Amino acid sequence: MKKKVWLICAAFGMGLLLTAAIGVVASDVPDVITMNSSLWPEHTKTLVEFTHRKHAEDHGIACTECHHVYEDGQNVWKEGDPVQKCQECHNEPTIQGEKKLPPEQQKLNLKLAIHDNCLGCHRDLKKDNPQTTAPTTCTQCHPKAGS
Repeated sequence: MKKKVWLICAAFGMGLLLTAAIGVVASDVPDVITMNSSLWPEHTKTLVEFTHRKHAEDHGIACTECHHVYEDGQNVWKEGDPVQKCQECHNEPTIQGEKKLPPEQQKLNLKLAIHDNCLGCHRDLKKDNPQTTAPTTCTQCHPKAGS
């Protein structure tokens, strides 16, 4: 009986440690992330400021909606795994006519990856709830400098 109680306490303790570790990792994330990439020496539009806390906490967006590591077609990334910048894998810079690239190369294009994920989600949200304030136009995400 004592062994069973000890095992339960040990399992509970490990669960608390895991929860605390995930909390520490999540708290290291800045509230606002400026979407910037060294793939482009100059930006043609203002940088997007992404509100991580609002998306994760207020809107309840699952981490795996943005963070991913694919193996055999499955996203195997789990909360607490290391997070890389998007450009680590999506390392093809934008070129004229990038939407005409083969599908596999389109997946590597940073601009297309970000726009497909973010804008796609926002458009789906607007379709389901037209009153939402989710931005769906260029200037709503890329405001003019000084706005």
